[in-house]
Amino acid sequence: MNFAPPSTVLFDLDGTLADTVPLIVATFKRTVSELLGWEPTFDQCKEWIGRSLNETFTRLAPGRADELTAHYLEWNLANHHAYVRPFDGVAELIEALHAAERPFGVVTSKRHDSALLSLECVGLTGRVPLLATEEDTTAHKPSPEPLLHALRRVDADPADAVYVGDAVVDMQAAQAAGMRSVGVTWGAASIEELTAIEPTAVVHDVAELRALLAL
Repeated sequence: MNFAPPSTVLFDLDGTLADTVPLIVATFKRTVSELLGWEPTFDQCKEWIGRSLNETFTRLAPGRADELTAHYLEWNLANHHAYVRPFDGVAELIEALHAAERPFGVVTSKRHDSALLSLECVGLTGRVPLLATEEDTTAHKPSPEPLLHALRRVDADPADAVYVGDAVVDMQAAQAAGMRSVGVTWGAASIEELTAIEPTAVVHDVAELRALLAL
């Protein structure tokens, strides 16, 4: 593949830089079962990853999104340290980006406090120079607006930037923003789901991602 190293690298957080999928699935199951009276499947929970909580819960129970979100966040924040784990090689990837002096950051649908806690759990506190969260835009993935917002903050050209994520909405957002997209297979979406959306590339481990980014 002819993949020129991008000048700017943006990452999703959940399932990409931090192993948060078990926590998210557990929180969705608990929230929906306790407040709506039914338990979603693992696959249903995975489909909600990458989207904002307000959007997900508005679709599930119109008029109760605020209640569901508050319930979700209370348990999720309290259980981060019990569930969230680092992915092998991610800390070294972040150090390599610092060494290369290449602009990079995280664009996530998580709220700011939740994102900071996830970064803390995987040892990345203070190591990510740009963090764009749900509060920063009114539209969320798969809309390109969160990615374009982040690129504006570092004065970067979408055509010379890449977004790395584990969910279909990540790839859709990158494509809509005019960025290259890299799907990682260690998170929420399967390789079949990722390749179906035709990202620029798909990688299977962090070492492969570093090689693709010329790090």
